[in-house]
Amino acid sequence: MSAPEPLVGEQLAIDLVNTRPADADLLQTPEQLARWLRLQAHRLPEGFPEPTSADLRAVREVRDHIAAALTALLHHRRPPAAALRQLNAAQSAAPAIRHLGWDGARCVVTPRRTGTTGARLAALLAEAAVELLTDPAVAGLRQCAAEDCVLLFVPAHPRRRWCSPERCGNRARVARYYQRHKPVG
Repeated sequence: MSAPEPLVGEQLAIDLVNTRPADADLLQTPEQLARWLRLQAHRLPEGFPEPTSADLRAVREVRDHIAAALTALLHHRRPPAAALRQLNAAQSAAPAIRHLGWDGARCVVTPRRTGTTGARLAALLAEAAVELLTDPAVAGLRQCAAEDCVLLFVPAHPRRRWCSPERCGNRARVARYYQRHKPVG
């Protein structure tokens, strides 16, 4: 059986937390992190060099803090103060500087972070968590309804129950079909 593929398409912070499906970690190596970053490239403000083990550690630490905050919200509890503190610290470790430039017709501002690759990645992902945690839509945060799935999502439609219709939704439909059509006996 092949390793599960990362599910992408939710808010960036949720996609990061969802790299830990049940009984797996999709960010165990710098190469897996590089692959996930390529999947998310359209959402990242800058390109990143190939990540190192230190970069991976920084990203996984931020992921753990985001997961702790989201788990608390999912259970209608206050996010742990330590998780919020660490997300703030990750942002502070690689501050965003508003870089002024010229696009050929006018002045433009591009935020650029300073610091190591790991610090910049951690800060960017912590910032995505801040955006998610302060968005009123986070009140709708759900865990997939599949019995063996722990992935999170914020539904665009109130009846959405699965992390993905192709993944868990399809498995549930197949299981219901089987139950309706299995021989009695």
